[in-house]
Amino acid sequence: MKKNIILGLISFLLLQTTVFANAIDKTIAKSDISKANVSVSVKDVKTGKTVYKLNEKRSQIPASTLKLITLSASLDTLGYDYEFTTEMFKSTNNELFIKLGGDPFLTYGDLRGLFNTARDKKILEPKAIYLDDYVFDDVEWGEGWQWDDDLNPLMPKISSYNLDGNLLHIVINPTYKNAPAQIYPSRFYPVTFMNLVTSGGSANSVKLSRNNSIAPDLITAEGSVSHQVIKKIPVNNPKRYFVLRCEDAVKSAKIYYYGKYLQKKTPSSNIYSVDKVTHPIDTAINAILKQSNNLVAESVFKAAGGKFVQNTGSLGHSQQMLNAYFDKLGLNYDDIRIVDGSGVSKNNIITADFMSEFLVKIADNEEFVNSMATAGEGTLTTRMLYFRDNLRAKTGTLSDVSTIAGYITSRNGKRYAFDIMINDPKSKSADKKVLEEYILRDIYTNF
Repeated sequence: MKKNIILGLISFLLLQTTVFANAIDKTIAKSDISKANVSVSVKDVKTGKTVYKLNEKRSQIPASTLKLITLSASLDTLGYDYEFTTEMFKSTNNELFIKLGGDPFLTYGDLRGLFNTARDKKILEPKAIYLDDYVFDDVEWGEGWQWDDDLNPLMPKISSYNLDGNLLHIVINPTYKNAPAQIYPSRFYPVTFMNLVTSGGSANSVKLSRNNSIAPDLITAEGSVSHQVIKKIPVNNPKRYFVLRCEDAVKSAKIYYYGKYLQKKTPSSNIYSVDKVTHPIDTAINAILKQSNNLVAESVFKAAGGKFVQNTGSLGHSQQMLNAYFDKLGLNYDDIRIVDGSGVSKNNIITADFMSEFLVKIADNEEFVNSMATAGEGTLTTRMLYFRDNLRAKTGTLSDVSTIAGYITSRNGKRYAFDIMINDPKSKSADKKVLEEYILRDIYTNF
């Protein structure tokens, strides 16, 4: 009798799983996206068992869902009390050292604050000002980042000299009808504009471009402008921008210094702290998981790699840290490849099964899970509203790629870890995102 009950229960569960699978299969079949280009893995968080799979072992591009993995590993190394710190020191030889922390939130206002404190402490004529930039290496872009995204404000360079988001604000003002517009950076930076923008028209239509192989400091501006517009573009030399802002801050503080800003490691003795600027890791977590900020993600990843080896942050050190984290979780990472901290690179390769397994492993970390966006927040501001309060997820978007991964609680109260990756060049981004939502509806309704 007992054996029959067990067999009956197994048969029921198998039938139920088949019904669930059929619902998702039908949803994908109704879309215009080939089933071959969709990878899905859904696991019961409580048991770890797979309840739905499709191409789950196929290598796919994760886009920004990769941030779930790299940030979780980074926090395991840095801790939730970590702060990005930029500190000014004075030596007994009347030298100033600015020890950089690779802080992606550091602003020119923060820099002014450091020099104003130096002035208030009567440090008015420093013998030298040194920049300690050993926190990160000098690799400013991730492996496989697209050269034609050079002016994409979502992909600024990553540097020890992070400042103002490593972005230039280009102001474009109309003058009078059919005349050239006025173009200039909001803060001085040595850049020249080939101004092909005319004033007038009913709307703004301005395009900026540059050819780094010919003239990296020449920006071509084309189009028309009817009212002021501000365009953000990545700084092509973060160190140069940082030094220029140091010069501005020194002048503003009325400190008398006209020397160079040379690179030098902060000594361990005969110095004292003048002032420091800090930004908590909580700010970074929000920027990464909800706003999908690439500069912040890369900076946190490098910082964690540096701390892991107690040395300069680099991709290689971050990868060492990441592998140690996978070993700690008991994850086999033979079939994946991670080459940056943000998911921007199309050289990143994971499987849906790996991501869902990873999510099951970290599901008990409530602080991390609750930091992920729910419907109506961040990159989900206008998406997944059907699942409000039942979804925690991270989205990802690249050309030809749309992904989403996270946790969903079904209508029956069961919690699932899921990963959906659609790598399809023939469909529109909007169509991919619609399919993602309908797959999640099937999970919410039927599972």
